[in-house]
Amino acid sequence: MTTASAPTLDALELQNGAEPTHTLLWLHGLGDSGDGWEPAIRLMARPNWPTLRVVLPHAPVRAVTANQGMRMRAWYDIVDFNGIDNRADQGGIDESVALIEALIAREAERGVPPQRIVLGGFSQGAVMTLAVGARRTAPLAGLVALSSYLPAPERQLAQVSAAAAAQPVFMAHGLHDPLVLYRYGETAAAQLRERGFAVDWHDYPIQHEASEAELAAAGDWIAQRFAAA
Repeated sequence: MTTASAPTLDALELQNGAEPTHTLLWLHGLGDSGDGWEPAIRLMARPNWPTLRVVLPHAPVRAVTANQGMRMRAWYDIVDFNGIDNRADQGGIDESVALIEALIAREAERGVPPQRIVLGGFSQGAVMTLAVGARRTAPLAGLVALSSYLPAPERQLAQVSAAAAAQPVFMAHGLHDPLVLYRYGETAAAQLRERGFAVDWHDYPIQHEASEAELAAAGDWIAQRFAAA
């Protein structure tokens, strides 16, 4: 893959060939950056992926309450790490949904319609993936959520359309995750299924991280979604 700078929204882009026909849009976790996920994307990539663009945006820099107000890249403020009821700033989630939707719209302008876009992420990025996916009126090719949870699920899933529920979902979680507990991910998967989403669930004997086996499984699943698209 070759690298290039994205023209908007401060992102890194990778391509495996000229004139991409598909896009993988990947969202990093708290305090990370799009650059931080480049090695993992290369591990995830599969020979049978089509010609595609990988977009790795950098979240806005903001103060994070639970980290003593330190400023770092975050898709939303985290109020409290204890539990999930007060963990996420809903206003920040809404703002980031709009930023991510703008990226999806830009891909359409560059010739890749939503049905050939897979949206995915890790931790905070996975939360944003589910938040965006739940609000879609034009389905994406698929959603990938690694080490995720659903803050205020009654709000996130309040207006799920049939088009949104048609999006297949790959979810994976570490059995020993101390930051986003395993049961939070399991609960999110169950809540999505209740709203009609087809969720492909995987777990791994890891903590708050992404293992090579997990990335390989996600890469294979993404290949299937691109083929179906």
